[in-house]
Amino acid sequence: MTFPVNSITLNDGTSIPQVGLGTYRLEDDDAYRVTSEAFAVGYRHIDTARIYKNEAGIGRAIRESGIPRDDLYITTKLWNGDQPKARDAISSSLDRLGLEHVDLYLVHWPAPQRGTYIDAWKQLEVLQQDGLATSIGVSNFEPEHLDAIAAVSDVVPVLNQVELHPLFQQKALRAEHVKRGIATEAWGPLCHGSVDLAAEMPSLVNLAERYEKSIAQVILRWHIQHGTIVFPKTSSKERLMENIALFNFELNTADMLEIDGFDAGRRLGAAPADGNWD
Repeated sequence: MTFPVNSITLNDGTSIPQVGLGTYRLEDDDAYRVTSEAFAVGYRHIDTARIYKNEAGIGRAIRESGIPRDDLYITTKLWNGDQPKARDAISSSLDRLGLEHVDLYLVHWPAPQRGTYIDAWKQLEVLQQDGLATSIGVSNFEPEHLDAIAAVSDVVPVLNQVELHPLFQQKALRAEHVKRGIATEAWGPLCHGSVDLAAEMPSLVNLAERYEKSIAQVILRWHIQHGTIVFPKTSSKERLMENIALFNFELNTADMLEIDGFDAGRRLGAAPADGNWD
């Protein structure tokens, strides 16, 4: 059984599936297995990164899937220490993935202490022009980082991938994205796996029962209706199917507002200014 997925049009005219598979912390062999299982149930959007160390496993799953390349949407990212050498970094990622291009290449963190992310963005523009990345974007950027690249470039990132979930809704940043024509993509859309959702937001239990869906499906559907791109991570085939089955129901306005009200400004991952790892 496969599940349909809506797509969102980005500011460069390309489109991205609104639901994908996150692969953070999946070892290479697990990434191969889970990606293969994801393809079998309808996923076509895969999110990885050089620092995840699983591009080779994902590449193997891509090769063995038999799915036409044009039907897939593959994202990888430029790591902090690689910012001065973006061409070498994407070439190595492409070798591991077994691809001639990725659909989306992101600056993984601004890592402002290094002072290299603005030049990295300019390098990504050239990589896009050379056909190594169809679209280019950023991850974990705050408005001041977006302002800095806008000052030197007319190319607007197609999206900004940021921590976003009911406890940390980033409403001001999302409004900035709308103003700039940047799509919002959520990492950790289910609270990064570190929160007991039913205990933190008990009314979600009632919502899930009413819609005959899981709590995770209700939260992911909330993201979808806000126009957010999501890529929940799981290593379970059952959860893979659950996380993509989001387009056969709709939350009503009152229930959307109820989840909107859970915002606690509670960041569960690293802040962009702190994301300066080697």
